[in-house]
Amino acid sequence: MNKESIEKKLLKIKGKAGAILNRTLDQQVNIAVTGLSQSGKTAFITSLVNQLISENHQSELAFFTPIVEQRFIAAKRVPQQHDLVPRFTYDEGIERLSQNPPCFPKPTKRISELRLAIRYQPKSSLLKLATDVVTLNVDFIDYPGEWLLDLPMLNQTFEEWSQQTMKLLTQEPRLSAATDFIDQVNQLDPFAVMDEQQLADIAQQYTELLHTFRNDLGLSVIQPGRFILPGDMSGAPILQFFPFTRFDSLDKNDYQNADDNTIIGTLRARYIAYKANVVRKFYKQYFVNFDRQIVLCDCLSALNHGKASFDDLQLAIAMILESFDYGKSSLLKRLFSPKIDKLLFAATKADHVTPEQHANLVKLLNKMVYQKRHELHYQSVEVKTLALASIRTTQVGKSRYKNQQINVVKGKRVNDDKVITVFPGSVPSDVPTDSTWQESPFNFIQFAPQHPLKAHQALPHIRMDQALEFLLGDKMR
Repeated sequence: MNKESIEKKLLKIKGKAGAILNRTLDQQVNIAVTGLSQSGKTAFITSLVNQLISENHQSELAFFTPIVEQRFIAAKRVPQQHDLVPRFTYDEGIERLSQNPPCFPKPTKRISELRLAIRYQPKSSLLKLATDVVTLNVDFIDYPGEWLLDLPMLNQTFEEWSQQTMKLLTQEPRLSAATDFIDQVNQLDPFAVMDEQQLADIAQQYTELLHTFRNDLGLSVIQPGRFILPGDMSGAPILQFFPFTRFDSLDKNDYQNADDNTIIGTLRARYIAYKANVVRKFYKQYFVNFDRQIVLCDCLSALNHGKASFDDLQLAIAMILESFDYGKSSLLKRLFSPKIDKLLFAATKADHVTPEQHANLVKLLNKMVYQKRHELHYQSVEVKTLALASIRTTQVGKSRYKNQQINVVKGKRVNDDKVITVFPGSVPSDVPTDSTWQESPFNFIQFAPQHPLKAHQALPHIRMDQALEFLLGDKMR
């Protein structure tokens, strides 16, 4: 072994030792920022980092205890743990928000990582006896929301996944779009020798179908997620499989004994390989060490798309939450078997409605996650629900309507960049009934950033300080 190899090995050992020491002293927190497409994950991480590193430059964090108690010193970005993972595009996001006209950070298309070091004065912990200043390291892993929904596949066979997927495909609103795909698969002889190009073509048809579900129908349950955001796997055979439609008519023994060179055998083999080499690898590398979790939900867009989209979002959230490990944490568990002990549900884009609607937005999200929330409480997991806006895009004002004064919002509409003042509508406080969907369709307007971010300015937000207090406040005492 040469000198350079020895130095690299020593640095690696030192890094691991440092990480273990930080977790032992409870000065390392890994936060999972989870959410589906367009829920605002990248904007949330960008805003959170911006609020902390912009403190003392007019940031508004009135509910974050270390700042209220004047124990917060400073925060800065520091080198991340994993050299092979791209850096989170914080600077690019701030640059997009600073240009004229400003625009949101680009959505996530691959994994990225960011570490934030926060220095503060301890108040009540044992650390106060040893030092006047403490550093808390906070790690964020950003990844496409679409990849989240692959995690439940780890517990499913190809047969089980196909049957679950076909149940969705044969119901509206998916059925109308999926009819041609289902007909194509129905015509296949499952035990015929597979044709590489034929399978690639049908897999591409299925991929285009997933894009339709997400972009045109506003649906959330998209599997496999890598099909629509493949990254560097684009065109790889491991992404060229699809659900089989006729398992009920297959002989169980014939299926189990099917050669890998048959159509059904190839589909099964690629599904198994996808789970092992893509999903499980992704899960083990990033998900087993999380301490805190925030789940971002764009309830307003789901309401806009109608009942099917709203129901699909509820199903997707339930599927995501089944893949994480929850339970009461302790120092020993944090070292050897980390568990998520705090979970924040956040209804995003709260700035798109008037302030008196925020309470209804929280109630609606609580109804959507009621069953899982109950289970988590039983496991001693602390759960909170907030309505927030990572980057506030509107201003609130008053207007008169039918001789009454009402709250309105003013902002730049996304689809035409026109600045409008409007009452955006009421948010239901409960899951809408079938009659509500039919009688009162929702039409919440999407707004874009209106004013460029100035140098050293903190991003305007709604309740990011409350999110920080819940996620980090107890770690900075």
